[in-house]
Amino acid sequence: MKILALDLGKFKTVACEYEAESARHRFVSVVTTPQALHDLIVEVEPDRVVIEICSIAGWVCDLVRTLGIEIQVANTSEEVWRWRKVRRKNDRRDALKAAQLSAVNQLREVYVPEKEVRQWRALITYRQRLVQRRTKIKNHIRDLLQREGKMMARRQGAWTRRGLAQLEELAQPLSNVETAELWRGELALELTQLRAVQQQLDTVEEKLNVMGATDARVQLLQTIPGVGPRLAEAIVTLLVDPARFRKAGEVSAYIGMVPKELDSGETGRRGRITRQGNRVVRSLLVEVTWVGLRHNPWVREIYQRISGGKKSRKKIAVVAVGRKLLVRCWAMLRHGTPWHWQPTNT
Repeated sequence: MKILALDLGKFKTVACEYEAESARHRFVSVVTTPQALHDLIVEVEPDRVVIEICSIAGWVCDLVRTLGIEIQVANTSEEVWRWRKVRRKNDRRDALKAAQLSAVNQLREVYVPEKEVRQWRALITYRQRLVQRRTKIKNHIRDLLQREGKMMARRQGAWTRRGLAQLEELAQPLSNVETAELWRGELALELTQLRAVQQQLDTVEEKLNVMGATDARVQLLQTIPGVGPRLAEAIVTLLVDPARFRKAGEVSAYIGMVPKELDSGETGRRGRITRQGNRVVRSLLVEVTWVGLRHNPWVREIYQRISGGKKSRKKIAVVAVGRKLLVRCWAMLRHGTPWHWQPTNT
């Protein structure tokens, strides 16, 4: 088998052409452009192409797939990929190691979906970043007013129309304020940014709502009490094809919501969750779980059973319920059935 391992860089790619049977190999460098990589693959004619997961792995996968060649995308966070006690590490060694691991089937692969799904995922992630940016601006405005001894309404009351109107009254253009009241100009600039971010967020959510309204899978997950379009679309784009997971444990491990296992001799203990996988989905699951405590009897029952009424187990219970909710969503998508649950005491 001929393997072509690519160590992708922003500007330069180092390729290792590797013969699995004889272990003979040679290196070549090309610029990281679609045309250059296409010409290299056509010239080498490999049976398999191996790359590391990175920001440009998507279009490289599309390129290789159009040529009808097998591609493996390596998960570099796996234990076999880590370099230990190595004095020399460079692009050539990375490419050679990828080829060698692929030849003996020791690579842990990453699933790379089609371009449409990746674009959908990217928009969901961008929406989350806009939310974080908005939160950062709001926190800065609160700190600014506290510094000046000004009171604001608590929680969301400060960001209603009335609350924003009060902030506008305090703000003034920076060019018009005296030195003793520069904070008013700073407030005006922050409010301008807040309006711009909110407008961008509204535009993104409007597009996501249109996409979700035409997707039967997103609509199916919204039959769960407390689950809205944001979590539903995130789970759909995360799982893509539910059939690729054989059991619930694989789904939990894929999102990184399973505890670390530390076993040594007769000692065995579990640590915190691994936190591998999509952070956006994990945070949305936790957020929806907190909301579900008010709107979903199933969430309340599972939460109370795991927490046992102890405050020290609140966060543990929330993460556990979020994991179980994800598994339920996977089962619903796999079988195409809407939400159904009966209390255990009935």
